[in-house]
Amino acid sequence: MSPRLFPLVCLGLTAGLSAAETAKGPALQPADANPPAQNKVTITVKGDKRIIESNGIPDHKVSKFPNRGNPNAIAEQKYHLEVPAQPKAAAGGATGRMMSAWGVALNGVVFDPGTAEVYNDGDRSNPWHYEALRSNTTMGTTPRIPTGLGLDENHGHVQPNGAYHYHGLPTLLVERLSTGEKQMVHVGWAADGFPAYAVYGYANPTDPKSELKKMKSSYRLKTADRGGDGKETPTGKPDGSYALDFEYVAGSGDLDEFGGRTGVTPEFPKGTYYYVLTEEFPFIPRKFKGTPDPSFSKQRMDPHANLGGQGGPGQRKGGPGQGKGGPGQGKGRPGGPPPFDGPPPFDGPPKGEAPDAK
Repeated sequence: MSPRLFPLVCLGLTAGLSAAETAKGPALQPADANPPAQNKVTITVKGDKRIIESNGIPDHKVSKFPNRGNPNAIAEQKYHLEVPAQPKAAAGGATGRMMSAWGVALNGVVFDPGTAEVYNDGDRSNPWHYEALRSNTTMGTTPRIPTGLGLDENHGHVQPNGAYHYHGLPTLLVERLSTGEKQMVHVGWAADGFPAYAVYGYANPTDPKSELKKMKSSYRLKTADRGGDGKETPTGKPDGSYALDFEYVAGSGDLDEFGGRTGVTPEFPKGTYYYVLTEEFPFIPRKFKGTPDPSFSKQRMDPHANLGGQGGPGQRKGGPGQGKGGPGQGKGRPGGPPPFDGPPPFDGPPKGEAPDAK
């Protein structure tokens, strides 16, 4: 075992270990390379907004990108993200499909758990999107879809515009923010303004002196066969390869359908709603308790980048230095080729609306 991962083992986390050690998901690439630039991030509160500005460069080691499963190189971004400083739950709960990144880590790297790869290399309006952390057994069935997506041990990889982002627990960020002991670790903010924590919460959510325990997701694999036709929709028993393999079962875990709970935290001793990044699906939540800020729209985050996603590894157009004008200058457009990955239609796309529509 890598000495760098020892503190996480002390925390009781396995999310940063290799597939051989966890027997889950695709093999993770070792994070043994330095990012190409210095991390830059500022987080300030102005009026009723919390403002996060960053270059999207992580403050920890990453894999060597490009790699076999991911043909893109990390490049600096220009993020200006805003979340409510005093977030509120939205009337009726869920605020609909995600059209944006889910949130941002304290180091300025975005949480973007979904993928654009769909069953049988189909159109993105197909709701059967692969799960990045669970799809190693079903991806690789067509030349365009690689076996795994080149995730490093932070569960991160790179968009064609150079944006490094997390699909799951940001392992080395958690290591840096923790003391090496079991604890609640605040790792970032959701787009609706509520805080996000890594794995642990208090057994009694209102008692900070109660035991810390790993929070259990309330999503479970469906038991009925998928019932697909084998052409546009998959067949067989749900195995976690797709987001639609899972369903919310109220009361089966510690967290609600949005991936959170209400209680006290070290940063919010009077209590707050907060999300938890888990070691089980959905890993990073896919829904919002409140209303996500429009600054997390992918088109607003990078309105000029060429987000082309055609071709297999090494063939996709629009990567850093390959698209017209490079990052931030390419002629990306709504309705153009799909990005390398992006948020899936967690509950299926609304009628007449394609996933990832800008």
